[in-house]
Amino acid sequence: MHPELKAHPDYFRKEIVRLADNVYMAFGFAASNVYMIIGKDSLVIIDTTETTAAAANILAEFRKITDLPVASIILTHSHRDHVSGAAVFAAGNAPEVITSDKGSEDPLIEEMRHPRATKAMQARTKRQFGIGLSYPDEIIGIGVGPGDRPLQGMGAGMMAPTRLISAERTRITLSGIDLELVMAPGETPDHMVVWYPERKVLFSGDNFYRSFPNLYAIRGTAYRDFDTWADTMDLLMGFNPEVLGPGHTRPLFGAEVIQDTLTDYRDAIRHVVTETRKGMDAGLTIDQLAHSVALPLELAEKPHLREYYGSVAYAVRAYFVGTMGWFDGNPTSLMPLSPQDEAARMIGLAGGAASVWQEIDSARAAGEYQWALQLLDRLIHADEDADRARAAKAAVLRDHAVGQINCPTRHYYIQCARELEQSDD
Repeated sequence: MHPELKAHPDYFRKEIVRLADNVYMAFGFAASNVYMIIGKDSLVIIDTTETTAAAANILAEFRKITDLPVASIILTHSHRDHVSGAAVFAAGNAPEVITSDKGSEDPLIEEMRHPRATKAMQARTKRQFGIGLSYPDEIIGIGVGPGDRPLQGMGAGMMAPTRLISAERTRITLSGIDLELVMAPGETPDHMVVWYPERKVLFSGDNFYRSFPNLYAIRGTAYRDFDTWADTMDLLMGFNPEVLGPGHTRPLFGAEVIQDTLTDYRDAIRHVVTETRKGMDAGLTIDQLAHSVALPLELAEKPHLREYYGSVAYAVRAYFVGTMGWFDGNPTSLMPLSPQDEAARMIGLAGGAASVWQEIDSARAAGEYQWALQLLDRLIHADEDADRARAAKAAVLRDHAVGQINCPTRHYYIQCARELEQSDD
């Protein structure tokens, strides 16, 4: 695997981190972080992780610190990896569950009204997160969380909110603690950050984590407004926090460190927007831009902007489609041949399947795995030696995965290789 990923197990080692006198963070136990604020006679929990098994492990660690009951649960946003352990922290009680009203539509009702491609989303989510891959050979981390984590009870502990926040800023007192809940759209429109002014601790949700931001998730997402996300970085900096608790990865300490890091994050997003927009105005296509836009070296080499989770190329494509739609401006793209027709014609042009196989073998030997994959897809689409091509594609996907620094990409390659291998059984 990529050399930088080999350090992830140590980085994501399980730990209860003390952020302030009465603030604790459970880190490395699950895909996302859980926070506990100890109040006068009860607890405030911020986010609850992805599975009931992980939530139970975290609660057991918190119980070594205090046995006070959980009176309030704050959810920074509605992604499953932040809301699925709530019932475990409730522990049979009836805590207040607080979240933004921006994502308050019941997903079951919404699915009935406007059905989505649920099966496709489930399949792609499994591939992105490497669910079911072996640790540590195939999965060593998800980019912003550990690969070795319990998956039992995924999504099983969700609780309906009892209090929806609608104002841009809401001052609230929970367990004798004065907090401020602030709307901060970024990764999701319903994002809400939590500010603890007395301790100068800011809980940012997934608006920041130690990776280039996942401006587009390959599991499939609607357009995440890049400019809004960058604006939210200015909002976070405006609190001038001395401790930053992200939704994933380790906390940041020190006002200057936090300001510098969030400035880099904002500037990286703005750079992708600016360069992609300039290229679009110059008439470049989506593929040309995905291969040409890159972060400046002084940003790309920062540890908090390495492409462990988000990808610059994927972000460029998402910005193009999110702001202009799928058509790239090239008239040839308006009515392309079907994949089957194009493949058959290209194979004929190459001199037949034997010539294509010869080029595939040369590409694999040279480590040109993307070229090999594109040629193999043409054989599969044209149904030329398709079984052999699918087997070869699985092998090439595994080879291609080795050099990936982006964990979702690595997992997607390996999971799809597994699917191809299993289809041959």
